[in-house]
Amino acid sequence: MNYKQIAQETLNIEAQTLLQASKNITDVFDKAVEIILACKGKLVITGVGKSGLIGAKMAATFASTGTPSFFLHPTEALHGDLGMIGKDDVVIAISYSGESEELSQILPHIKRFNIPLIGMTRDSNSTLGKYSDLVIDVVVEKEACPLNIAPTSSTTLTLALGDALAICLMKARSFKKSDFASFHPGGALGKQLFVKVSDLMSTKNLPIVSKNTKVKDAILKISEGRLGTVLVADEENKLLALVSDGDIRRALLRDNFSLEDEVFQYATKNPQTCKDSNMLASEALVMIEEKKIQLLVVTDKKNKIKGVLHIHTLIEKGIS
Repeated sequence: MNYKQIAQETLNIEAQTLLQASKNITDVFDKAVEIILACKGKLVITGVGKSGLIGAKMAATFASTGTPSFFLHPTEALHGDLGMIGKDDVVIAISYSGESEELSQILPHIKRFNIPLIGMTRDSNSTLGKYSDLVIDVVVEKEACPLNIAPTSSTTLTLALGDALAICLMKARSFKKSDFASFHPGGALGKQLFVKVSDLMSTKNLPIVSKNTKVKDAILKISEGRLGTVLVADEENKLLALVSDGDIRRALLRDNFSLEDEVFQYATKNPQTCKDSNMLASEALVMIEEKKIQLLVVTDKKNKIKGVLHIHTLIEKGIS
């Protein structure tokens, strides 16, 4: 059996379904977006079985892109949760046939609230279609299932139309990357947009030495600091240079090297620094990678040392 071919056929059927649907978008879609935009409450998504699973994902997408939303299972609604629907809400009900028993039972109660009901079904003359103020057509020529029974193309289309609604709403609200991150502060994007250098830099027990410090003493300081580097500063704590364990190893190869030498003669003068601790950590990482360094020294505008930021810290915290 050629599973690769079956997979390709499945994807092609579903892709064709989406392409055909894109050509069949009508003004109903515009009206649905306008209704949701005007909603002063929440967007409630409901559905049973596979439609319910799709609805739950849609609610999550809406909620994370600026449209307050939650999923309500029809069975739970019949047993008390119907009270979660308020007079300022909008409901999207999903049923491919339009005749799901549990969903059909709550439709009259939803209409009692006199709130907009958007149906997603293949049949505008179904029970769901008749109760709906608007019907978004989710009809498909055939399911990707070889028996044309299991919801496959139809669920893909419903999910994609839900995404399309969410994108329309995002653009209508001028929803920005920073807005998205505020809903996902613990995610990768949230870290990129909110975590600052000051949040991650080390400020205590920094390995700092003077320019007259001997190499042997600087080596001890490097070991104690566990950063692989010592900072060379003047009497006012202004950064003069950096000395890494790599600098020391290269110095060892010199014929005239001595542990009694002043460490400053082997130091990297005018090292890369960050003079703004409010810089985003993600921007600091870009600087570190571009300069091919491991340690970024954070200073004030007078070049006084405030802290250090190591590339390992950024990686451990998931900054990318």
